[in-house]
Order: sequence, then structure tokens, then C-alpha cells
Amino acid sequence: MHYIAHLSKDKKLKKLIDTQEPQQLSFHHNICLRLCASIMSQQLSTKVAQVIYRRFLELYGGKEPTPQQIVDTPLETLRGIGLSNAKAAYVQNVARFALEHNLDDKKLESLENEEIISLLTQIKGVGKWTVEMLLMFTLGREDIFSIDDYGIQTAMKKVYKLDDTNKKEFRQQLLKISGKWAPFRTYACLHLWLWKDNAPVSG
Repeated sequence: MHYIAHLSKDKKLKKLIDTQEPQQLSFHHNICLRLCASIMSQQLSTKVAQVIYRRFLELYGGKEPTPQQIVDTPLETLRGIGLSNAKAAYVQNVARFALEHNLDDKKLESLENEEIISLLTQIKGVGKWTVEMLLMFTLGREDIFSIDDYGIQTAMKKVYKLDDTNKKEFRQQLLKISGKWAPFRTYACLHLWLWKDNAPVSG
């Protein structure tokens, strides 16, 4: 894979990459719907999130709804599939925002990462982390570092033997290390997540 040589300059990261499968990113259509799906899945196990998403699609005959269809769906109906009041409202906020701003895949594809983050975080219920996940997993952007992701922080703390007592200093160290991974920071995150999920558990 094209990113491996560059990331392997980081000896600690190289150890992880050498024991793992190469990672790939892909682009998924209907970005607005993917954003709704990621809001629905927050704080839920993957299994529960999948059930709720399936029920959501069933509201529209098993097909992917348009933003207009989502806006036209009564909140009670959205709550009926297992969404909290807040999540039902946030999902509609996304759909409404997409309509007001004529947000389609083509428009989002043409924007830079930072532009997408500042645009979508205007939506109530959508935070920076959610948009970063969207950039990585829906838009397939190669250079995203999600500094606030707990999994990334935990993995880097162990791999790089970092001390997180001083939060500000810890963040600076994370940024300094990840800065060297550019322009392939997303791949580094993928390998760190993979390592964390398979790492031997120790105190």
C-alpha cells in the first residue's frame, strides 16, 4: 500500500503495521444519510446501532431516504424505532441543514477537510469527532487525525509511553507525533485502532 513506506519511518508505528493487514479507505455515497447514521449509533454497541439503522430504513420501505423524507417524518415515528428525543431531533437537524445548504455528495467532495468540519459542526448534535469519522469512513480522506478519539489517545499513550497527567502537554505530544504521519494520518489511526482492539490487556 502507498502509505506504508511513509508511516514506517515512525519505528513504533512500523511495529504495528508490520503485524497487520494493509488498510484501505473507500468513498460511500449519500453522505448526509451516513451522518444521520453516525448520530444514531453514538453511545450504542455496534449490534444495537445496526438494529436501529435497519428499523430506520424500514420506515422508508428499506430504501435510503432523501433529506426531505427524513424532515417529513414525525419525531414520534423516529422515536418509535428506538431513538432518544435528542437523537431524533439531531437526525432531522442534519436533514434540514442538508436541504437548506443544498448539501449533496458532489458539493461535500469538493470541500477541504477543515471546510467540511466547520460547515457540519454548525449542526446542533454534530461534533468535531463525528465529522472526523465521516471524513475517514464515508469520504475516504487520507489525512485525518482524530485527537479527541478515546481509542486513539489510549493506543498512543501505550505505544509511545506517554503520560497524560497534564492534558495540555499530552495533546501537544499527540499533535507532534501525528504531524510526522501527514499526509496519511487516517491510516495511522486505522492501525492504532486495530492494535488497540487486539492488544493484550494489561493493567
